[in-house]
Amino acid sequence: MESTLSTSSTVRVRASELEGRGWLNTGGAELGLEKLRGKIVLLDFWTFCCINCLHVLDELRPLEELYKDVLVTVGVHSPKFEHEADPVALAAAVERYDIHHPVLDDPELLTWQAYSARAWPTLVVVDPEGYIVAHLSGEGHAAGLASLIPEIIAEHEAKGTLHRGDGPYVAPEPVSRDLRFPGKVLPLPGGTFLVSDTGHHALVEMAADLATVVRRIGSGAKGFTDGAATEAEFNEPQGLALLPAELAAAVGYDVVVADSVNHRLRGVTLATGAVRTVAGNGVQRLLDAGPARVNDDGANASETFLGNAPLDVALSSPWDVAYSSVLKTVVVAMAGTHQIFGFDPATGAVTIVAGNGLEGLLDGPADQAWFAQSSGVTEDAQGNIWVADSETSALRVLKFAQDGSVTVETAIGEGLFDFGFRDGDADQARLQHPLGVAVLPDGSVAIADTYNGAVRRYDPATKQVSTLARGLAEPSDVLLDESGDVPLLIVVEANKHQLIRLPLPKNALQVDEGAVQTQRPKTPVAAGELALTIRFKAPTGQKLDDRWGDPTQLKVSSTPPELLLDGAGTSVGLSRTLRLSPDVPEGVLHFTARAAACDGPEDANGEIPDHAACHLYQQDWGIPVLLDADGATELALDLRGMD
Repeated sequence: MESTLSTSSTVRVRASELEGRGWLNTGGAELGLEKLRGKIVLLDFWTFCCINCLHVLDELRPLEELYKDVLVTVGVHSPKFEHEADPVALAAAVERYDIHHPVLDDPELLTWQAYSARAWPTLVVVDPEGYIVAHLSGEGHAAGLASLIPEIIAEHEAKGTLHRGDGPYVAPEPVSRDLRFPGKVLPLPGGTFLVSDTGHHALVEMAADLATVVRRIGSGAKGFTDGAATEAEFNEPQGLALLPAELAAAVGYDVVVADSVNHRLRGVTLATGAVRTVAGNGVQRLLDAGPARVNDDGANASETFLGNAPLDVALSSPWDVAYSSVLKTVVVAMAGTHQIFGFDPATGAVTIVAGNGLEGLLDGPADQAWFAQSSGVTEDAQGNIWVADSETSALRVLKFAQDGSVTVETAIGEGLFDFGFRDGDADQARLQHPLGVAVLPDGSVAIADTYNGAVRRYDPATKQVSTLARGLAEPSDVLLDESGDVPLLIVVEANKHQLIRLPLPKNALQVDEGAVQTQRPKTPVAAGELALTIRFKAPTGQKLDDRWGDPTQLKVSSTPPELLLDGAGTSVGLSRTLRLSPDVPEGVLHFTARAAACDGPEDANGEIPDHAACHLYQQDWGIPVLLDADGATELALDLRGMD
């Protein structure tokens, strides 16, 4: 089956100039497309909060190395959250994620608008003559780029317009530190603390003073290797969970580590520091563990139970872990698929505890709930699991009924584009991209409110929100420390590369710096019918995977729901006619598009062989719209559009 959607254009479109506040990774030089003429330029529109953007950074690294004499990647940082517009925070993020290409700081979204970007991440390919040849949204495009780039090279070598040689990247001066962008902290039975030293790709055991290094687990090399403490390799480890002693004795390891970029869970034996892989095959999960397909109802095509062979299961950026005394399993904040997983060390069973994989904020039965890049989990005295749901700037909670059912509730948070710094009633309170949670002695919940540089407190009894501390540098985790006479907070201050202790204040602060929304240009649209088209063309060498029916899917919803009179819901196909209410002046249209394609060659019958490597292309869009009588009646978005 080939796509019936035409994605070609007879008009060559000249790429717009690159405008912004300044450049990073260029040694202070200003860049422009004229200076890059003769190179293939790959514009990567990203924002450092976005897990899909981080996936794309890793997808691009092999291509950047392979084609370093002809390909120049330019990261265009177009912030979603207010904090991301801070140039100091951006510089830290560029260092944190080892970005080895020039980055344009675009806080006013000038270049974003010039290229009509509508989602993070978006990739735009510009040929050596300065013309746009492809628009790609979402992740998973490495294979397509691997076939497109040689085509561009061959064309422009023949024309004499390709210039080989070094690119404009200039590496910053390295800095030596004991910790580098630490992620999470775990108290150990002997009074020390285990820290995920994320930027050094290792674990560090710290003494009670939080400054003295007792030992390191992991060689510090970025990679994947099991073995002794000095030989093991991690790739940006994050969450840490201590197993109950009896269970640890049975399985032979004590701590479960969320090894985020390796897409694996690792087990650490504290007595020796030895590391083993306990779950994950290292392949990034794209919602479906089997053939690349999705159900008509929008749910995950795989079962909730993913199997008892944990080393065969694909995971996606596990960010935090906590042991659940109710489930008798380790719960995993699976940031990359917007779900909560479970891993049972005793049996090896891997399950989906909550979330159907769609990105957003939706409560209810666990299998119908939406999450958005969940990044922190902890258990309270009642067995509830509290979740820092970062992209919705929300605090969520999983509650377990006696019949085994699980429901999801939101304590703080409004949606994907709503954030702020506001205390008071929980239904009006706002966070900004929280990453960590901890339960306090009175049953309230402390929140590492990362992009507000604060620790916040939510009281389930009164449903009130307050501020315990502020002025911190991207706190990524918070922990209740009861080792002394008085309970204290331990905060992982990621961007100051340290752990600090803070007292629990008797009188918490009440802050109101407002509730805001992500500021992006609103698209004027007319009330009534709106023709929606998602452009997708399978890369050269791939074919749409029609073995189980139509391999495309489109899900449509709106905020508020009343904006859409018709066209909401999930169905196959990448085009649909929507009908917008004239009574709702503005809102956000939410789209999730997916398409499955597999590598050739086809067999003798023109079919895709069962062993073919398959790819699931997926992107979520939130398009702010403003109703206008003269507004658009058509809307076209690129999942993989070719010019």
